Amino acid sequence: MEQIEDAGWEVAGAGMLSEVDDVLEMELIEEAKAPDVGAVRRILDQCFPNSDLLLSREAIEVPRLFVSDMDSTMIGQECIDELADFAGLKERIAAITERAMRGELDFEAALRERVGLLKDLSEGAIAQCLEERIRPMDGARTLVATLKAQGTRTVLVTGGFHAFADPVAQQLGFEHVVANRLGVHGGVLTGDVVGGIVDSSVKRQVLLDETARLGEGAGSLATGDGANDIPMLEAATHGIAYRAKPKARAAADGWIERGDLTAILSLYGIAREHWLV
Repeated sequence: MEQIEDAGWEVAGAGMLSEVDDVLEMELIEEAKAPDVGAVRRILDQCFPNSDLLLSREAIEVPRLFVSDMDSTMIGQECIDELADFAGLKERIAAITERAMRGELDFEAALRERVGLLKDLSEGAIAQCLEERIRPMDGARTLVATLKAQGTRTVLVTGGFHAFADPVAQQLGFEHVVANRLGVHGGVLTGDVVGGIVDSSVKRQVLLDETARLGEGAGSLATGDGANDIPMLEAATHGIAYRAKPKARAAADGWIERGDLTAILSLYGIAREHWLV
């Protein structure tokens, strides 16, 4: 750990929580000189490549607010890609999704392009897609239920659509949903997004507004996996990237690479006997 001390941080304690969980918990205390946080991250990533980790300047306490992305974070799929499969366009649309998540395309333009390609698809494909394709990420229910039991407010915010997000939120136990709306007329998709777009700036603002409602000093947790989540991850007290794209992972305070979503509970020191299934 001498490298970490050289970077301007002191390791007060380090150790694996258990060989089963593969979760690393450390406390890093700043020295007088300004630390190079980037160097600390790189060193930890090199030393513990298979550990799930959270780097914090403050004491790690259970957050008052939890705001999460949906696709590829709370669920294991990208809803628009799966829906596109019913139109025979999955490969084409998934390629656009991937580039948008990596931050290579403007999110709003990429979203409108993908939705436009779905014009005239039957509205019934949404319900079929939900039933046949959309599944919670491992540990999602336990994470949400346990945080709620600890007094945490839970919000699902997604660049996806209410048609998917509302059922997913109900299934997982989220208290509030912010999402886009697909245009539908005469039982088919119009190829339009109705109303404003939930993009990265909206995600960030949702987190800030929800935190403000909870009062001064309320800690927040945000989770996500793509470039569109970066401002939200950065604005939270702790932003944790879940199996994320490189840009999102680099912007986060922590990352989950090995465990499922319950690793977040371990990082916050919530003992397994308090987890709710």
